[in-house]
Amino acid sequence: MSAVTLAVDDSAQWPLESDRRGLAVEPRRSWASPQPAELRGTPFNDSRAAARRWPVVARGHQRRTLAIDLVVATAVTVPFLVSVLGWSWQVPLFTACVVGGLVVLVMLTRGYDVKHLGDGPEEYQAVLRAGSYGAALVIGLSYAGRIEVSRFLVFVGMPVLMLALMAVRYAGRRVLHRARAKGLSMRNTLLVGTSSDVEGIAQRLASATYHGYDLSGVCLPSIDECDRVAGLPVVGAVADVAQVVVDRAVDVVVVAGPSLSPEALRRLSWALDRVGAQLVVVPGLVEVTGPRITLRPAAGLSLLELEVAAPRRRLVAKSVLDRVAGISLMIAAAPIIAVAALAVRLTSRGPAFYRQTRVGVDGTPFTMWKLRSMYVDADRRRAALAESSDGNGVLFKMRADPRVTPVGRVLRRYSIDELPQLLNVVRGDMSLVGPRPPLGEEVAAYEDAVHRRLRVRPGLTGLWQVSGRSDLTWEESVRLDLRYVDNWSVTMDLMILWKTARAVLRGSGAY
Repeated sequence: MSAVTLAVDDSAQWPLESDRRGLAVEPRRSWASPQPAELRGTPFNDSRAAARRWPVVARGHQRRTLAIDLVVATAVTVPFLVSVLGWSWQVPLFTACVVGGLVVLVMLTRGYDVKHLGDGPEEYQAVLRAGSYGAALVIGLSYAGRIEVSRFLVFVGMPVLMLALMAVRYAGRRVLHRARAKGLSMRNTLLVGTSSDVEGIAQRLASATYHGYDLSGVCLPSIDECDRVAGLPVVGAVADVAQVVVDRAVDVVVVAGPSLSPEALRRLSWALDRVGAQLVVVPGLVEVTGPRITLRPAAGLSLLELEVAAPRRRLVAKSVLDRVAGISLMIAAAPIIAVAALAVRLTSRGPAFYRQTRVGVDGTPFTMWKLRSMYVDADRRRAALAESSDGNGVLFKMRADPRVTPVGRVLRRYSIDELPQLLNVVRGDMSLVGPRPPLGEEVAAYEDAVHRRLRVRPGLTGLWQVSGRSDLTWEESVRLDLRYVDNWSVTMDLMILWKTARAVLRGSGAY
């Protein structure tokens, strides 16, 4: 590290904020000045490094996504048009209109925004909105111009096209995530804040590389505090942020916790505008995501409004999804349940089905149904096996549970034993997605915050089931359940259902 100087501005023109009084590496430059940092060459910002920076990579990813959308949309549209119009000159014309119009709509709904590509549900939501707007536009033009439009194209072709586009987006996302796991296609990220605030944020971002934050260094209020934080080098003080961004070709500056005053944060945004980096502020809210947060300007302030309860329309949509999908899945699963029940009945003594009282929404008890996967004396033998539990104090889990029958192991591996709970979903006791329904004795052992799990209907599957299933610790399971309760949406439910199908087919984390 270069020589240490006190972060003092030699010019009286710029006021000295208390946020920048600590020891710094460089002489202080005003964040409001036309040149908040000295432009100089380093090994981090030479031409070869510049070609690997996220803005360059992101533009390439953006162009590839657009090209793939054009190819896929054309490949899907042409067969549908040919099936209706036959091979005629109208097919190329209508294909160009459909594909071009759809791409424009995806663009207008920010489906090609690099902030959303490969991260978060907004990418899929943009495609769905574009398809909905396109279908509505076609129907409206048909009605207004009295033009006959094939219902097959609107109500079958458009949904298939949307599914195809989302499928290739998903495939592209998987490719991007695999690249990020290898350290590629990342945003060079600088963390700013106190060592305690930075350490927690660093651990979380480092454990989720698929978000694309490559943590390269830390700026503390003063560089004499320590040399490393969470394994990251301290590359400067808060006063050095703009210069560090230039020297190390930083793409994103993440300010953790209340380490900067509002005025200093505002001035830092001015400096980052000059040096070409994004500013991300980590608020004090924990595990709260976008749908619940709204910024409202008032009296020159940015008021952060936090949604404390799900709106009624979202509750109705979830209820409709549970009933419609629950009935459909129960009909489809009936043959599987019948065969499994027969196998259970023929291979071990006792009934094919097992029922148990569980705790539902707001602590209401209900009877939950499962296919029996254990011997009939399993409940009596549990106390004797308590010390052998692989669980985590609250949940009882054993990888080699002697109470599980041979058939039961197969049923559990692929979650077939859970299928009768579709009846609970249809009845309204459970939801397709939500925290798993606990036993009364488990609820009695809950710590205070864990009771929040009971705020929503328990689910057939949930966020922690698709994040490791039985391999997770109790603390990790609770954290994921609380994240779901605080941030659930119909889109999140659909994503969890999709991931559940993958996890079940792989049999990962189940025992």
